[in-house]
Amino acid sequence: MRNTRRNNDVDMRYAICPLSVVPVRSEPSDTAEITTEVLFGEFFKVLERRASWSRIRLAHDGYEGWVSNKQYAEIDKQQYDDLCADKKEVFCAQSVGVCKKEDGTSLPILIGSRLPMYADGCFSIAGEKYSFDGYVACGKKPKSDIAKVARGFLNAPYLWGGRSFFGIDCSGLVQLCYRLCGRKLPRDAKDQAQGGEVLSFIEEAEEGDLAFFDNEEGVIVHVGIVLADHMIIHASGQVRVDRLDQTGIYNSQINKYTHKLRLLKRM
Repeated sequence: MRNTRRNNDVDMRYAICPLSVVPVRSEPSDTAEITTEVLFGEFFKVLERRASWSRIRLAHDGYEGWVSNKQYAEIDKQQYDDLCADKKEVFCAQSVGVCKKEDGTSLPILIGSRLPMYADGCFSIAGEKYSFDGYVACGKKPKSDIAKVARGFLNAPYLWGGRSFFGIDCSGLVQLCYRLCGRKLPRDAKDQAQGGEVLSFIEEAEEGDLAFFDNEEGVIVHVGIVLADHMIIHASGQVRVDRLDQTGIYNSQINKYTHKLRLLKRM
């Protein structure tokens, strides 16, 4: 019998995001739930390609989902491997920046966008050259910087699956702020909660530590970044700062607790 099993090394496709932000969906449909987003310059494996949609796996966090075939640029395996091997990750560090393309047109990019092989204000994606003279982030930063980065997202609207200043969810905020400070975390809150060191008391928590919250079934459903003076920054309706205590998050605008504290962790 003929062997029809796919050879991953031969048949695997690779791609990169050439647009400001691209939705990743739970199913191959424009009406399917957005589970996360791909930012400009982020790259991935194409696990399955159909007529209009592709199932992908993001290189930086292993997240899988479906993207439109019209919204990515293919790269070869060598380019993908070079990007994976590039330890000097450089990111756009301003809420919205502008890249210039070789043809003179402009492309807006968002905070957290990856600038592959960035050097002297220039980089390239899928063979196309760009220039960028805005603020960039590179390398591991002190843990206290995580809270500073998070404050830059204040008032950004909440969006399930979002990872940008124009819409972001709780775990997306945490992952992006940590990444901009040179630290990697999984995409979802329940997975983020698996790492790090448990803190026994809220008094032990420092700026940049994480607080996790569960529902009535004990499932981790929310996460935020600890600030000084028993405060927390998190995405709930919008990115906001609220009081944090051993019970959970207290919203002084509505005079009630909105999230029940499960555990505190130092990553």
